[in-house]
Amino acid sequence: VQLQASGGGLVQTGGSLRLSCAASGSTLDYSTIGWFRQAPGKEREGITCISSSDNTFYAESVKGRFTVSRDHAKNTVYLQMNSLKPEDTAVYYCAAMTFSQFCPVVAGPYEHWGQGTLVTVSS
Repeated sequence: VQLQASGGGLVQTGGSLRLSCAASGSTLDYSTIGWFRQAPGKEREGITCISSSDNTFYAESVKGRFTVSRDHAKNTVYLQMNSLKPEDTAVYYCAAMTFSQFCPVVAGPYEHWGQGTLVTVSS
């Protein structure tokens, strides 16, 4: 499966963005999709995931502000990001773990990765 993350950009503090993770080559229906981010000089951080049965998990850093969802018809997973803060500035990646109902926010289990999209939140 090939993943394409998009939707990043420059936004002011308190603003919103919606990232998309579009898949080609295979359906995402049976995959867990995770969202990760990596800020300059920092380690990659898992922030949320949605399982094949649409269970979700959020890291404390984004809980209440970010929402992950999927559109089965479009074979796309979305990350709605609200109340953005400067510390949300990072390259955001989506990743897929096929044939799984688990929803981890650690990178190891994920087999397929998108190329990343840059989100910059200005203060």
